[in-house]
Amino acid sequence: MNLEGWMARTELRTGTSKFGLGRRRTSTAPPPEHRPLPLPVRLLAMVLAFATMVAFAAVLARLTLEPSPASEALTHNNLHPGRSLHAYLSRPELRDAVKQIGGNLLLGVPFGVLLPMVAPRTRGLVRVGVLTALVMLLVELVQGALITGRAFDIDDVILNTTGALLGYLLLGRRLGRAVHPRRRRRQDTSGGKGKS
Repeated sequence: MNLEGWMARTELRTGTSKFGLGRRRTSTAPPPEHRPLPLPVRLLAMVLAFATMVAFAAVLARLTLEPSPASEALTHNNLHPGRSLHAYLSRPELRDAVKQIGGNLLLGVPFGVLLPMVAPRTRGLVRVGVLTALVMLLVELVQGALITGRAFDIDDVILNTTGALLGYLLLGRRLGRAVHPRRRRRQDTSGGKGKS
C-alpha cells in the first residue's frame, strides 16, 4: 500500500486533509431544547388572547355589520377579484386607497395573531388562511344580504385573509408555539432491538 492511498482513505474516514485541517463535521446531536413557558403563564396568555378575540369580534361586528343607509345608493356587490382594488387604486386621492386597502389588511391581522394562541389546532399558514377566509366570507355574505348600505366584496375577503397570513407569519406563529409547545415524540431507547 502506498502512502498516498493510505492518506486518501484516512481523509475520507476522519474528515481531515493531509495538512491536518479538518472539515467541519455535521453534528448528529439534537438541537437544544427550548423550555416551554410555565403553565400559569401559558394559561394567562390563552385567557388574554381569548378576551382580545372576543373584543375584536365586537369591533369587527360594529365596523362591518352596522347599517349605513346614506351609502345605499353607492354600494354594489363585487364578485370579481381585483375589481375593487383597481377602483381603490385609480382614485385621485392616494389616502383613500391606503385607507381602504390598509384597513382591510389590518382587519385580518388579529386572526393571524390570536387564532394560534386560542386554539392550537389552528396553527399553520393554510389553517389560519382557510379559517379567516371562511369567517370573512360569512361576514361579507351577511353584509351583502342583510345589511342596508353594505355590499358583498370578494376583495375584502382577499385583503382580510392576506392580513391574517401576515399577522401569523410576523407574530402568531411564535406566540402559538410559546403558548402551545409541540410535544416531542419519544425516541426509542431500546436501541432498535425488539424482543426475541
